[in-house]
Amino acid sequence: MTPDVWLLLTAAVVVALLAAWVTWTLTRLGRLEARVDRAWAVLDAQLRRRAALAEALCRDHAAAVGEERAARLAACVREVRSPRSGDRELAENALGRELRELPGDRPGLPAALRADLADAATRVGLARRFYNDAVRDTVALRTRRLPGLLRLHAARPLPRFFDIEDDLREVTGSGAGGGRGRS
Repeated sequence: MTPDVWLLLTAAVVVALLAAWVTWTLTRLGRLEARVDRAWAVLDAQLRRRAALAEALCRDHAAAVGEERAARLAACVREVRSPRSGDRELAENALGRELRELPGDRPGLPAALRADLADAATRVGLARRFYNDAVRDTVALRTRRLPGLLRLHAARPLPRFFDIEDDLREVTGSGAGGGRGRS
């Protein structure tokens, strides 16, 4: 074989390897984007569930939590459902703070509703963690040098992290005290 044939053969192998890598990377990016979309759907559903429980609390049990706190809670729920500032994270933070400040031992507050609110807080924390993990993995792959150079998935915007105060110590911590982590 002549050197020209070897060069041509080497170039063909390099092009085939590059094509295989691009195909694998595009498949991986597609799966990561789908994972982000699924994780967002779950997070959004959990946030909506928490808002619905908060609305039920301030509507049906305003006397148990106090009229002023029920009014603040109702305002937070309205803001979460249609944020005037366009910043849903800010509205979700306000709702989360109001829910965390609720006294847990109030008479007239059904235990089932308290348990549902605690469950919703846990599920929001977990869903946010899964969503942000999917975003992190997608951003990490898309911002690598070669995918950036080849502009793989460049038409799609980079997904954004969803950062709210959900006190994940309660979600991931162990110990007594109703699932709260150790301080």
